[in-house]
Amino acid sequence: MNSRHLTRIVSAATIAAVLLLWWTVTASERIDPLFLPSPAAVLAKFVEAARDGYADATLWQHLAASLGRVFAALAAAIVLGVPVGMAIGASPVGRGIFDPLVEALRPIPPLAYLPLVVIWLGIGETSKVVVIGIAMFAPIVLATASGVAHVAANRLDAARAFGASGWQLLIHIRLPAALPDILTGVRIALGAGWTTLVAAELVAATRGLGFMIQSAAQFLVTDVVIMGIVVIAAVAFLFEAGVRALERWLVPWRGKF
Repeated sequence: MNSRHLTRIVSAATIAAVLLLWWTVTASERIDPLFLPSPAAVLAKFVEAARDGYADATLWQHLAASLGRVFAALAAAIVLGVPVGMAIGASPVGRGIFDPLVEALRPIPPLAYLPLVVIWLGIGETSKVVVIGIAMFAPIVLATASGVAHVAANRLDAARAFGASGWQLLIHIRLPAALPDILTGVRIALGAGWTTLVAAELVAATRGLGFMIQSAAQFLVTDVVIMGIVVIAAVAFLFEAGVRALERWLVPWRGKF
């Protein structure tokens, strides 16, 4: 048995153990269902929300709204972050211009910008996407900069020997070599953006997983809150698996030499 199969078996056993513990605790009736509903109650609420909806929308409509915001923010973060990261990693001038700005932005929680973004952009979809995009921007920039800066010198020297220009080095040598790091940055960015989603949807949202959870929490509908948390965790897991599959397809040589 290889290590990958062993990891999957252990992971499945861990999830099964957590579910068993959850069922055991709720079946003992020592905890009020208001505070911790049973797995069966959460599953029933999942079916009900998927079929009949909750907070004026079905679960799939809430999920679609959240995914739309996250992927719009991810697209903007990639379009802006990859060129900035390439400038930082490949050029001392670019590093001098952008690195202080990114380092000043990175430690500040994205939610700290939320009031300012709302003042500037209003309470529509744009402000939600911008807040999520801010959370995604720095990981993509830093990963890209690291990948571009650590390209093997012999590759660059060989390309220069054949007359490659600085722009050709950047596009044909540095960018492909940095692609594994960029995809790692995308994985980290998706996690950061997904965790920011709930708070971003507090601003005048009418649909979204975060909005659904907050609406349920106001009325102490704990089974919906837990159901929403489980859905968010499951989607985050699918994000991770999807990006890993994309890495295996785009950069099959990673880790082989």
